[in-house]
Amino acid sequence: MTLPKTPRAAFALIALASAGLVAAGLVIGELMRLNPCPLCIFQRVLYLLVAFWALCGVAAPGARKTWGLLIALTAAGGLATAGYQTWMQLYPELAVQCGYGEMNPIEKLVDWLGMQWPFMFMATGFCTSKESILGLTMANWSIPLFFTFLVAGLWVATSRRFVRYRFR
Repeated sequence: MTLPKTPRAAFALIALASAGLVAAGLVIGELMRLNPCPLCIFQRVLYLLVAFWALCGVAAPGARKTWGLLIALTAAGGLATAGYQTWMQLYPELAVQCGYGEMNPIEKLVDWLGMQWPFMFMATGFCTSKESILGLTMANWSIPLFFTFLVAGLWVATSRRFVRYRFR
């Protein structure tokens, strides 16, 4: 496998992969009748944000360091969210169930998005639910995926491969 030769190509690949994961998640959720929880939906939002930053990088590759770092920071947030949800699924008796009590800012955002675009953002499940695909939950799958986006964002931002690239 060869690495992208230009920042624009790298950003396009990141955008395609991130948006593709959102599409795949929607299809898998429908086929398996999975009920996404607020943290699942928040991770979906973060995947879309990674795709957005990457599309910004396609449009303005001259600011590759900025876009790459924003991708890495967003992916780090997704990694933390997926890790926290995985912990909740492993230790449900210790977890404060999302959806009960006072809503936190993430739950408020997800609730608002769910009212705007229910098919894409409506949270109907519980964060401790262990519905699995090939033995892993969606949160478990998101850990290596967000880590990959984090590394890719840092690579695009710091790679010497692109130092001589002329932006047109």
